[in-house]
Amino acid sequence: MAFAPLRWLQQTVAVTAASLKSIPARIGSSLVAVVGVTGVVLVFITVLSIAEGFRHTLDTTGSPDTAIVLRSGSPDEMSSGLSRDETRIIADAEGVARGEDGPAASPELFVVVDVPLRSTGTPANVPLRGVSPAAFAVRDDVRVVEGRRFTLGKREVIVGSGAAASFVGLDVGSTLRWGENEWRVVGRFDAAGTAPDSEIWTDARVLQPAYRRGDSFQSVYVELTSPEAFDTFAGALEDDPRVNVRVVRETEFYAQQSRLLTAFITGIGYGIAFLMGLGAMFAAINTMYSAVSVRGREIATLRALGFAPGAVVVSVLVEAALLALVGGVVGGLAAWALFDGFRASTLNWASFSQVSFAFAVTPGLLVQGAVCALVIGLLGGLLPALRAARLPVVVALREG
Repeated sequence: MAFAPLRWLQQTVAVTAASLKSIPARIGSSLVAVVGVTGVVLVFITVLSIAEGFRHTLDTTGSPDTAIVLRSGSPDEMSSGLSRDETRIIADAEGVARGEDGPAASPELFVVVDVPLRSTGTPANVPLRGVSPAAFAVRDDVRVVEGRRFTLGKREVIVGSGAAASFVGLDVGSTLRWGENEWRVVGRFDAAGTAPDSEIWTDARVLQPAYRRGDSFQSVYVELTSPEAFDTFAGALEDDPRVNVRVVRETEFYAQQSRLLTAFITGIGYGIAFLMGLGAMFAAINTMYSAVSVRGREIATLRALGFAPGAVVVSVLVEAALLALVGGVVGGLAAWALFDGFRASTLNWASFSQVSFAFAVTPGLLVQGAVCALVIGLLGGLLPALRAARLPVVVALREG
C-alpha cells in the first residue's frame, strides 16, 4: 500500500504522455478548441485593457502635493463655481507654495466644445480649460512640444497631444470656431499621458466672456509646499468663514473619476468572456469527446491492464488544459501585439467629456487571460474525462 500513490502517479504520467502523443492524429478537432479559446482570451483581454488604460490615465494624473479646490458639495468641476474673491483667499491660504511670480495657484474654468473624432467624424465633447499663468507651475509635467504657449488676452489655444491625435482640426496653425468666436491653435503640449493630454487650454480671462461666465471660476489648482501641507491648507480653508469650499488632493480627484467607468467596462469584459467562454467550452467538450472516442480501445486496454480510472481522468483533463492554455497564450500575445498602446478616446462620465488614453495590456491581464483559458479547458474536459473513466472495459473495446 505504501507504493500505491507512486504507482498511480506513474500510471497517470504514462497515460497522459500517450494522450499528448496522439494529438497530431486529431489535429483538426484540437485546433477547433485552441482557436475557440484564443478568440475568448483575445476579446477578454482587449476589453479589459480599455478599462486598464483609462484607469491608468486618470490614476497617474496629478501629484500628491497638488490640491483642487471646488465649491462645497460639488463632485466635479462642471457643477462648481467660485468667485474671484474666493480664488484670492484660496491662493493666500496657509500651505500654498510661492515663487517669484506669487502663489502657485491657478483659478480655472472648465467647458466642453464639439470637435469631430478622427475615427468616425462624429462630434465629441472635448474639454476646453481656461487656465491662469500659474497653471504651468502647478502642473510641472506639462510642456509645450510644438509651437508656443497662448498669448494672454488673445483667443489662442494650445492642445494636448492626446486630443490632437484623437480629434480633427487641432493641428498647430489651424483655426477653430466655437459659437460666435474663432480660436487659433498656436501650440501642442504633452502631459506624459495624463488627463491634461485630452484637453485644450486657453487664457481663463478670455474664456470667461466668450462663455458668459462673468468673473467666476470653477476650480483652483494649488501647488502645496509639500504633500504633508494638505491638511494645513484644507483646515485653513474650512475654518475661513469667507469661503465654502471642498478641498481634495489632485490624485484622489482623478482616481475617483475613473472608478465608475472602469467598473462598467470591466463588468462588460467579464460578461463577454463568460458568453464566449460557453461556446469555447462546448468546443473543448466536443474535442475531448472526440479524443476519448478515438482512443477508446487504447483506454480500455489500459484499464484492463490495471490502470486506475483516476489516471485516465487526469490525462484527459491535462490534454484539455494544455490545448486551452495554448489558445490562451496565443490570444494574450495577439491582444498585446495588436492593442497594447493603441490610442483611443472615451467619454468620462464624471465630466461628460472625452478622455484620450492608450489601451494597456498589462502582465496582470495576461495572467487573467491564462486563468480564463485554463478554466475553460478544465470545464470542457471534465465530462469527457468522467465518461472515459466510467465506460465499461467491454463496451470501450467493442466501440473501439
